[in-house]
Amino acid sequence: MGKKRYCMPDPQAAITDELLMQHIDRDSRVIDLGCGDGRLLEKLRDDHGCSVQGVEVDLSEIHTCIGRGVPAIFMDLDQGLSTVPDDAFDIAVLSQTLQQVRHPAAVLSEMLRISRRALVVVPNFAHWRIRQQVVVSGRTPVTQSLPYSWYNTPNLHFMSMADFRELAGRLNVRIVHEIPIIAGRSRRRAWLPNVRAESLFYILERGDSDDSSASA
Repeated sequence: MGKKRYCMPDPQAAITDELLMQHIDRDSRVIDLGCGDGRLLEKLRDDHGCSVQGVEVDLSEIHTCIGRGVPAIFMDLDQGLSTVPDDAFDIAVLSQTLQQVRHPAAVLSEMLRISRRALVVVPNFAHWRIRQQVVVSGRTPVTQSLPYSWYNTPNLHFMSMADFRELAGRLNVRIVHEIPIIAGRSRRRAWLPNVRAESLFYILERGDSDDSSASA
């Protein structure tokens, strides 16, 4: 089954793209898994001189990528990345897509097989507005970072900062940086980030996780 592209509100998408750009070096080899319309890859190619490759399951988005001059291939992440060689890229990007795949652990492992570093952005299901909606209304929450109703959401999994850390530990993945996105701003240090962050930005590498910061 193909994966439906996650659609963030435009301001949130712009913030995420800016944060990703800040953490990708010039002239890097970059693969974007779930690249959508190729907007990020176009910026990386034009502004950073990166060698880019997109992966997408939506054919209309692939056509848009091609129109931008961005190379993109059709591939379902849940079917694996076996056609991509080990260490073929410097950076693999997975932005607001991990919660949509059926096998998140396998996808993360594959990312760090094909690249030396992974940049991952996920919504935080432990955000205080989500907790409040569950307690007050007793219904599945709808927020800016999770803008779908339960019956039409493309999201299959919901995670918090604590959940992601646990998964990283199980996969022997090192969290190099964990950056909460709070009120439209990235914050390396924040009070109660697992409660206040709408989304979470991770820089990952292979190896034992040495992250020991507290979660709420």
